[in-house]
Amino acid sequence: MLAATRLANAAGLVLATALLGTVAAQPADNVPRVGYISPGSSSDAFRLRRFEAFRQGMRELGYVEGRNVVLEPRWAEGKYERYPVLAADLVRLKVQVIVAVGGAATKAARHTTKTTPIVMSVVIDPVGSGLVSSLAHPGGNVTGLTVMASDIVGKQFELLKQAVPEASRVAVLWNPANPGGAAQLREAETAARALGVRLQAIEARDPQEIDRAFGVMTRERAGALVIFPDAIFGNQRKQIADLAVKSRLPSICGIPEYGEAGGLIAYAANNTDLERRAAIFVDKILRGAKPAALPVEQPTKFELIINRRTAKAIGLTIPPSLLQRADRLID
Repeated sequence: MLAATRLANAAGLVLATALLGTVAAQPADNVPRVGYISPGSSSDAFRLRRFEAFRQGMRELGYVEGRNVVLEPRWAEGKYERYPVLAADLVRLKVQVIVAVGGAATKAARHTTKTTPIVMSVVIDPVGSGLVSSLAHPGGNVTGLTVMASDIVGKQFELLKQAVPEASRVAVLWNPANPGGAAQLREAETAARALGVRLQAIEARDPQEIDRAFGVMTRERAGALVIFPDAIFGNQRKQIADLAVKSRLPSICGIPEYGEAGGLIAYAANNTDLERRAAIFVDKILRGAKPAALPVEQPTKFELIINRRTAKAIGLTIPPSLLQRADRLID
């Protein structure tokens, strides 16, 4: 009988301990919630890798999910029209901060709320698109990180021209719905004039238009292709890379993962690192800082990635001098 009583008491203690652990694992009502709007899908390894970089940044700053922070990711599945709905959902949840990946997501979040702090990540032209007043003094409820894609368009043209010196017609694939697209196109026009090449600006707003765009490039006999960074193009990076190879069209893109997907050249800021650094802005805001007082951060390092397997597939010999400059070569 005594043994049975002791066994029952021990079982009760184990059960009580388990229940206490369950209670402790539940986030308290005052635990901050942080929203995260991604252009992609939760099933896309590329987008998950970037989200994981943000989560890693939060962990490095001492945040443990379910204990002192709750992350609320939302996925646009490559559809710009979903951004306002996702932003409104996060505002209804009363999140303390919204992390918005890309200019269109940030614009939708800013239109939805003028009070909830917004940390933009991987935004092309935050000043030109009206998201912030200036990089040094953002004003309003938006701050974060810019990829400065417009500033490196000229460099992308130079790199592509080095890879394909004989190219006299260069196509540009861009999405006019992207808030930073117009600024990049202006820079592309300037770069084309400086290099003495004819520019062919071709629009694509969805995956179906990408196929049509390559048909236009073929008909107009483009000799090379520059792809502006865009959420849709990032999601469809393999489709674009495959079409470029099929068309035997040398290409360069402002999305680092383009090279991994089979694209010839990628030249861009390390966007995964920018996602991780977005956590620093979130931490400062959760500690009481105002977005208006936090200067927008610009990238300091850009990566050159060259896919030699793709070069071979399209019959292109990359100059050794350009290969030596690459940060990463894909074989």
